[in-house]
Amino acid sequence: MVAKGYNQIEGLDYFDTFSPVAKVTTVRLVIALASINHWFLHQLDVNNAFLHGDLHGYVYMIIPAGVSTSKPNQVCKLSKSLYGLKRTSRKWYEKLTRLLITNGYQQATSDASLFTKKTFDNFTVLLVYVDDIILAGDSISEITFIKNALYQDFKIKDLGTLKYFLGLEVAHSQSGISLCKRKYCLDLLHDSGLLSSKPVSTPFDPSFKLHSDSSAAFTDVSAYRRLIGRLIYLNTTRPDITFITQQLSQFLSKPTQTHYNAAIRVLKYLKGSGLHLQGYTNADWVGCKDTRRSIPSHCFFLGQSLISWRTKKQPTVSRSSSEADYRAMESATCELQWLFYLLRDLHVTCVQLLVLYCDNQSAMHIAANPVLHERAKHLEIDCHIVREKLQAGLFKLLPVTYS
Repeated sequence: MVAKGYNQIEGLDYFDTFSPVAKVTTVRLVIALASINHWFLHQLDVNNAFLHGDLHGYVYMIIPAGVSTSKPNQVCKLSKSLYGLKRTSRKWYEKLTRLLITNGYQQATSDASLFTKKTFDNFTVLLVYVDDIILAGDSISEITFIKNALYQDFKIKDLGTLKYFLGLEVAHSQSGISLCKRKYCLDLLHDSGLLSSKPVSTPFDPSFKLHSDSSAAFTDVSAYRRLIGRLIYLNTTRPDITFITQQLSQFLSKPTQTHYNAAIRVLKYLKGSGLHLQGYTNADWVGCKDTRRSIPSHCFFLGQSLISWRTKKQPTVSRSSSEADYRAMESATCELQWLFYLLRDLHVTCVQLLVLYCDNQSAMHIAANPVLHERAKHLEIDCHIVREKLQAGLFKLLPVTYS
């Protein structure tokens, strides 16, 4: 049931309506502190939050349809908030604040949605965004205590460890906590029809400056505004698109086709910043002083995650550093082929061509150019799998650049 709050008159039926919500920076800061200090990090959801607010004063409502009354022209006098009323969110926030202060929490002056409780041996943080709550602290007993207090008054839903909050995907690991908006980004690409588009490597062309140009006006102004608004929200986890989003937001009132094309480029850049498999290979020529054999190594990254690495002495002596690195590439190529099959079985599609980096130009020439037989004629046939897979388009071979 929703009240007809649009009939309420400001100054007569209601006054203040403002209700603070947590700032995204505060959310990131609390999660960062939880990661650094190894705090417990939990999430709660309040069932029907807006129905818990207490109304003070007189608020009347027409009898809802389907409800019979004993007397004609009767009305309802509301003692609790209903969805639709102008002050609903504020009343919910006021009641939650009173409960937290009663249980020893202090409201932060820097962010009204942040509450903290510090005792002799523990510290707890509670962050509110409408009906979503983050709990962080070093004492699981205090977190359990405040959960029970909230449950008795509001019937909360305990969601356990924080995993998803306001579109933020929260991933926990031994090295810390990472935030992303992968699902949000994929939904944005899907809604724009660019899931199968060709990705680009940069969010904007640095040689071109956006301005109020004289190109054809973009006809669907609302669509442009919605797109920029969604990009702005994506900035919470993607600082790499913050600058171009600021540039594009200057033309919300009168966008042109040029501005829209620039926004589409940002989406194509987001498409290209998905999963990408890349590897590095190298060899320590004559690294073993006893056998004079080389010691190759390789490693592979999926996105920013290191997933495979290996170092093993070569079975034969290499006559040159080029040969040692070429043999190292052969081992890395086999690993790359296997990872490609593994990702395919997991129904994971890499958005870019697989890349293998090597710091030996001669070895790269051997892999790319079959006429250099004098340096490679003595190599076993299985070593030339590098050239075969390279020509088949499984991956591309790039040099390692040093700054």
